[in-house]
Amino acid sequence: MYFIGVDIGGTGIKVGLTDEMGNIISSGDCPTYVELGYERIISDMSDKIIEVVNNAGIDIKDVKSIGIGIPGVADVNGKVYYATNLKWTNVPLGELVRKKFPDKKVKIENDATVAALAELHIGSMKGKGTGILLTLGTGVGGGIIINERVFSGAHGIGSEIGHMIVGENFYDCNCGNNGCLETFASATAIIKYAQKLISEGRESIILEKAENDISKITARTIFEAYKEKDEVAQIIVERFVHYLGIGIANLVNVFDPEIFSIGGGVSRAFDFYIDDLRIEVSKHVIFKDVPFGNIVPATLGNDAGIVGAAMLGL
Repeated sequence: MYFIGVDIGGTGIKVGLTDEMGNIISSGDCPTYVELGYERIISDMSDKIIEVVNNAGIDIKDVKSIGIGIPGVADVNGKVYYATNLKWTNVPLGELVRKKFPDKKVKIENDATVAALAELHIGSMKGKGTGILLTLGTGVGGGIIINERVFSGAHGIGSEIGHMIVGENFYDCNCGNNGCLETFASATAIIKYAQKLISEGRESIILEKAENDISKITARTIFEAYKEKDEVAQIIVERFVHYLGIGIANLVNVFDPEIFSIGGGVSRAFDFYIDDLRIEVSKHVIFKDVPFGNIVPATLGNDAGIVGAAMLGL
């Protein structure tokens, strides 16, 4: 039996066909056209599902279920209450996907929650009873594992770690609040801060690496400049580490997990900031003499969302 896992992100849609062990047999991706509305996104996702199944040389009838990870919150029937980075509110995603694939079980969950599920079973959190996954990408997602089970709260809206308020910022979050962790520790956040500093006249090789086009600055160019000890890049990364450290310390104080797993695009620069991050966390935890959960990179990379979403059908 086979399973489909879909990871809908703010910039791209990833689709994978897996077996019962979470091994990806076939996969594909396409852009997320947020500005064209949810109908276009669902259509593109459905086309990609068919393509991935066909490329594997199997029949769609051999697929047991379709699991979808979304950057937001959905109820048990798959109605998406909101997905900030997709600009979705009350979108009947589960209902619409079931119409396209009427004989399939369809399950919808938060993208970081499904990634945590994958990391728990076959990744960085395997063997741990309590753990927290943070995905640092377009936004900041969170998946919480308690007693080896995903925790989403009484109403399914828990684990929104990215919207924890950690300070005052120069721009508001897409959710409408100011000071969300997402606006300090995501790839979007560090790019916005780089653009702010450079537009204010700060000289940096970041701009040079972005072909002298401020709109082409990426998290990668910032960390490349940081590696070369660029002063502006150091300011940006230090700020990122400071606020991420506050966020993780808050989670230590509330949950005291065995392990923190860091995923998403910004985790690729993990080795650049991990030592400073551990120091920053230690400054903000309540109990200074008690060790806190180890902070490690997620091991499944871009596959975590696909694998975890597919596991929703097990």
